[in-house]
Amino acid sequence: MTTGGGPAGNDPYRFGTEAFYASLGRAFVAMCAVVPILFLIEVLDEGLGAGFDTAAGIIPRRIQGLDGVFFSPFLHHGFAHLYSNSIPLILLGTFVLAAGVRRFLWSTLVIVLVSGLGVWFTGSPNSVVVGASGVIFGYLGILLTRGIVERSWWNFAVALLVGLLYGWQVLGGILPTDERISWQGHLFGLLGGVVAAILFRRRRTDLVGPYSETHLHLP
Repeated sequence: MTTGGGPAGNDPYRFGTEAFYASLGRAFVAMCAVVPILFLIEVLDEGLGAGFDTAAGIIPRRIQGLDGVFFSPFLHHGFAHLYSNSIPLILLGTFVLAAGVRRFLWSTLVIVLVSGLGVWFTGSPNSVVVGASGVIFGYLGILLTRGIVERSWWNFAVALLVGLLYGWQVLGGILPTDERISWQGHLFGLLGGVVAAILFRRRRTDLVGPYSETHLHLP
């Protein structure tokens, strides 16, 4: 998405239009609805002593922990872990989702696979990895990369803002500075976001004529 002249001028969802702000608002509502689901899962896990983390988390290089690639983003090590992920998940997810539902879903799938498999192949086999932070770093990677490949300055500006707000966490999150933190999940999540942004980038021909992307519509 660009804001210059040429074919981008036919994009009704370009930055600054009413459609853009409407899509952004609906995306924000949708992402806010995701977080209570994560809290409900954590309530059930801790309230019932279900042991979801061990049963459905990623256990690196063990076949029984491979299904955690898909389930681990929905699980957290307690409410403090979930609280710390909630705000960046809403903030970054909103801007990624506002660009289109299909791109959001496919991008999230790529991030989950790259981040989860990266942890499974490179993490400690004596650990159980859960949390949505790999997806969060993936969304950050999407916004940074879209700002470059689509020449979308507002995507880049959002990523830069998050970098300023969470700079130390971002830098520390992708380096092996704390054994309690899965830096592999963060690093591979970021790389997954870069890959997703390139694979599902909006080409200039996509902006000519009727807009082909599916945007979020809520009743």
